[in-house]
Amino acid sequence: MFNAKDLTDQQQAQVAEWAAAGYQLNDLQKKMSEAFGANITYMDTRFAVMDLGIELVVEEEPDPEEGEVEEETKELTPLGYVDATVDGIVRPGYLASGKVIFSDGMKALWGLDQEGRLSVDADDPAYKIDDEDMIAFQEVLRDKLKAN
Repeated sequence: MFNAKDLTDQQQAQVAEWAAAGYQLNDLQKKMSEAFGANITYMDTRFAVMDLGIELVVEEEPDPEEGEVEEETKELTPLGYVDATVDGIVRPGYLASGKVIFSDGMKALWGLDQEGRLSVDADDPAYKIDDEDMIAFQEVLRDKLKAN
């Protein structure tokens, strides 16, 4: 079994340098095995890093920059009119399902059941769909379902 105390000061400094360079545990395991000739497991590497008090550098996910749009908002963007999508994988209990965004920006889930009934579940339970938006939604939905 490998023990971090068996490493020399120079080897400990080398491991810390690799970690500072962004190497993760699996990379450190390979590097230590190659450089020090140690038979070291992933778990041994993890314990050695903890024993030596080394902090691994973790790259953060970049925030979407200006001009980039998250995937969900790319699907449905409030544009002052009604738009809808059809799910690739239908929600259980429905023949078809998807998402809708109404002209005022309210988002909702929709589903068409086996009886042909259309249900709309808005983010705000008290939301009332106005008649114009409902007609526009049904027309958009008809076109989207014909395309599929």
